[in-house]
Amino acid sequence: MTQLPNNLEDAIAQSREATASAIEDGLRRLQVELLFPEIQLQAQLIAQQFLGEFEKLESGLKVLFPDTGAAALARRDWGKTIYKVTDLGSSRSPIENKIEAEDQLFLIINPSSIEVAQVEKLSNLAQERPVILLIPRLEDIATIGIGYAARQQRERFLNTLESCYYIRPLEGAALFRCYPQPWQVWLESNGDYELIAQLAEKPVGDALDQILAKARGVDDPSQPQPTPKPPKKSFMADLQSMWRALTR
Repeated sequence: MTQLPNNLEDAIAQSREATASAIEDGLRRLQVELLFPEIQLQAQLIAQQFLGEFEKLESGLKVLFPDTGAAALARRDWGKTIYKVTDLGSSRSPIENKIEAEDQLFLIINPSSIEVAQVEKLSNLAQERPVILLIPRLEDIATIGIGYAARQQRERFLNTLESCYYIRPLEGAALFRCYPQPWQVWLESNGDYELIAQLAEKPVGDALDQILAKARGVDDPSQPQPTPKPPKKSFMADLQSMWRALTR
């Protein structure tokens, strides 16, 4: 059983292995979700580390950023690469023009809910070629006020994606998934994390609250609970240390 990562470097390594395993098993629409504060600000750096698993595809790998500016910045910082770096397209250069016959795998970096239509179109055009969304923000709709039709489109597309790697810190806990393992809930106790639940589906809302409340011996999770004592040592502390090192 895969354990919680000790640092961000471990999390990226785990996510590469989980993604490769999912592709080997025939899954074609994947997302890697590292839900740490401000991690989107370093999406380019995370992507560069994640790419190691797939660089063997060479020119068959295509890396796409949400816009031309982000793609240009990556090309500048990464220098010459064996794979192609581009963007998700625009009205002048639609995504259809970005797909080539020699493409074998598409990696989309940090797409937001604004790019849902483009990401969905690329995924459809890719057909049986894998599409990986790294650090996606497709569920973040608070800032753009999309309408009902767009929301329905977004939900429909999200349901076609497999979260092959997911890690989200909670208050004294963590929600984790590393393919092919089921979804896991971990609870902090005396500086360590203990696995308290495994589920076939992602637990959200009340379901997640009930799992944590039961493990903590709380009768009514809707009532305010005492703030957990800071752990003596936690994987989140190590992740934050690694984060600071990466962003220097």
